[in-house]
Amino acid sequence: MRGLPTNECALVDRIDQAAMLRKVETWAAVNSGTRNLAGVARMATLLGDAFSPLPGTITLVEAEPVPAVGADGSVTTLEHGRHLHLAVRPQAPVQMLFTGHMDTVYPVDHPFQTLTTRDDGTINGPGTADMKGGLAVMLAALTAIEASPAAKQLGYEVVINADEETGSLSSAGLLARAAAGKVAALTYEPALADGTLAGARGGTGNFSIVVRGRSAHAGRNPDDGRNAIVAAAALAVRLADARGPGLAVNPARIDGGGPNNVVPDLAILRINFRPVAAAAIAQARAAIDDAVAAIAAAHDVAITVHGGFNRPPKPIDAGAERLFGLVADAGADLGLAIGWRATGGVCDGNNIAAAGVPVVDTMGVRGGAIHSPDEYMIVASLAERATLSALTISRIAAKGRP
Repeated sequence: MRGLPTNECALVDRIDQAAMLRKVETWAAVNSGTRNLAGVARMATLLGDAFSPLPGTITLVEAEPVPAVGADGSVTTLEHGRHLHLAVRPQAPVQMLFTGHMDTVYPVDHPFQTLTTRDDGTINGPGTADMKGGLAVMLAALTAIEASPAAKQLGYEVVINADEETGSLSSAGLLARAAAGKVAALTYEPALADGTLAGARGGTGNFSIVVRGRSAHAGRNPDDGRNAIVAAAALAVRLADARGPGLAVNPARIDGGGPNNVVPDLAILRINFRPVAAAAIAQARAAIDDAVAAIAAAHDVAITVHGGFNRPPKPIDAGAERLFGLVADAGADLGLAIGWRATGGVCDGNNIAAAGVPVVDTMGVRGGAIHSPDEYMIVASLAERATLSALTISRIAAKGRP
């Protein structure tokens, strides 16, 4: 670690890894899969208690309505848990945003429910890396900042949403409002095990395309029917052909059908698009419109498209370059080599960047095997990453910008 000034040495000294680890162990013991609303509510309560020593006002924000297309083609509203929001010193000259999520990908009946401490300095457990470890990093960094002279210059908002793992559809408005006017944002998704951060990210769009045909007897009068399954399959193939260097297309599922002796009159195509750049979104939308028109005409079916591009691509622009550079410099002063690379994954960093705010979105713990029963967190990275965050935040507060 390079010779830090006295105020920055004090930040380092305030980081308590043992206390952070206890929080992770407590939080990871709570199943908070996105659809487990009771578990998510329990996490919101625990996080509200943990973040309450910070100044400012904590509120639990109701989820925005999210439409969902069922297997029968009907559209209903999907319930989500409430999102934690904290606002601190909104009149301070420097304003930042810090975000994380309380939900995991593990449903309430998933067999992966317990923590295992390993001899290699890691903990295997649900959400340890993604991202209950990251939430502990965020809280420790902000706690250290609040005890420092940097606090009086800095105002901030914290958003910890309950639906990040399913696309942040019920928290997108909250994220956009919180991002407004901020000089920079940090999000606490996990870094790779070697400490590499995510740089540019592609975007994502999810669609449920409802195809309605006409039923008939499969043996007596099949020509009177209009086979929705065949039309949906043709639509899937046509849209898959729209893929290219800047656009990945994944037809993931077709719901519908019934007895073998009935021409199916309903099918729902579930499909995901991954645009590398904003221009690819327009390309994808045009492909959807063209394919729907062509298949509807060729198969004499009615087609309705539900969904959209909920996370735009996140390029590395000049503001993001400066923020990454500041994080890298802080890391170098702590003896850490900070690198970053592009990734195909998406997160709330995409939403924040779309609001015009520079963001580094992998400021959480080092770990790996996320979204699997092998998920792990490197315990030593708790203090390491909290110190990196605290130093980064302090320097932004002092400069007034990244």
